Amino acid sequence: MTDTPLTPKDADDALAAEYVLGVQDLTERSATEARIKSDPGFSALVVAWEHRLAGLNDDFAEVPAPDLLPRIEARLFPEAPRPPRTGAGFGLVRWLSGAAAGVLVLIVAVATVLPPQQALVAVLATADNRLAYEVRSQGDTLRVTRVSGLPAGEGRVHELWVIAPGAAPVSLGLLEGETLVVNYPTPLPGWSMAVSIEPEGGSPTGAPTGPVILVAQVLGQA
Repeated sequence: MTDTPLTPKDADDALAAEYVLGVQDLTERSATEARIKSDPGFSALVVAWEHRLAGLNDDFAEVPAPDLLPRIEARLFPEAPRPPRTGAGFGLVRWLSGAAAGVLVLIVAVATVLPPQQALVAVLATADNRLAYEVRSQGDTLRVTRVSGLPAGEGRVHELWVIAPGAAPVSLGLLEGETLVVNYPTPLPGWSMAVSIEPEGGSPTGAPTGPVILVAQVLGQA
């Protein structure tokens, strides 16, 4: 019995699953991330696998981030033998050296703690701005915020879609509260984003079924 080779479609699907599962090495992952940004169809496969495997994280508790500052200090400023005192001037030199080291540690700590800047991706709004959503990117995360208006009425929900040129819409999630955060790479300029009104729980077909009330093109990044 011989193994049947994967079709190109099956190979892409397997590659998307490997990326989401995190089993690729650094070189493979970098190549996959580059393809996500340039291939809308493959990007949709990755999003589908992210939704399919999202439940695997439910059984894992959050782990606090490690305290890295002592390690950074120890690596940057290893203890050295203390020189003998030579007079009053030694204390001033030592104080100045310690102050400079403290400033450098502070800069390293601030650079580590501060989150990456958010970039505006798209603004979806009615002509009178009675309903408006802002989409901002932060690394590989999109944050969608309702800046004006109200959510859909009872039994309905606003659903967010991303649309690559020539590709079918891909759902990014339901806009039930004021903010939606979703793991998704920044869409490229020329892509579109849209909001439709769907039944409670979202579109039953994987495509917009209700009226599309907001549409905007992705902004080019400066």
